[in-house]
Amino acid sequence: MTDEIRVLVVDDDFMVAKVHRGYVSSAPGFTVVGVAATAAQAVQAVADLAPDLVLLDLYLPDSTVEDLLDAMLAPGLGCDVMVLSAANDLSTVRAAFQGGAVQYLIKPFGRDDLVARLADYRRRRESLDGAVRADGTVAQVAVDELFGRSGGPTREQPLPKGLAGPTLRLVVGALREASGPRGGSISATECGERVGLARVSARRYLEHLVETGAAVVEHRYGGSGRPERRYRWRDH
Repeated sequence: MTDEIRVLVVDDDFMVAKVHRGYVSSAPGFTVVGVAATAAQAVQAVADLAPDLVLLDLYLPDSTVEDLLDAMLAPGLGCDVMVLSAANDLSTVRAAFQGGAVQYLIKPFGRDDLVARLADYRRRRESLDGAVRADGTVAQVAVDELFGRSGGPTREQPLPKGLAGPTLRLVVGALREASGPRGGSISATECGERVGLARVSARRYLEHLVETGAAVVEHRYGGSGRPERRYRWRDH
């Protein structure tokens, strides 16, 4: 049986930390090894407890968001970081993504939201561990799984003029989050609000994903007018 994933919960609100600890404890294969309320405590806890995963709140009393991300996403720290934050501005989300956070969940959220992301993290982690070959190398397919890539045109082909790779990854993240395990969907307007894009721009990225086979489009008919185009991540 795979060892349980050791989690450090970082949040300056005692009650929020308690709730998140309960959420983690209800997720199969995870155990909470500690709780920290400040950046200094978090850094020390990582050194002392060697967690596999840190659930990180970005608003801590002794650090700026920028310094906290630099400290917790530093190379060689030895753990993964999943951000749980009320910060939903594009610059912060992008900084977390570029720094290497494995997931970003915007507060407030429910138990099922966090447990689903923990399950996805565990699945990708186990997929990578199980794909290590005898010589210690890993196949591309396992790397794609770890980084949430499905292969195919979105990875191999250059982007159309006017589309940017970092923004596309943010759109993919919003689309995958909206789709979730229950097969939900998202509109261009909703996607734009999540990643900080105008509706027209968000639609261009979403239509690109449909064209490359990474997403599918559905039509939702209302009482009048044109049907709404909604997008769903395709499970490959």
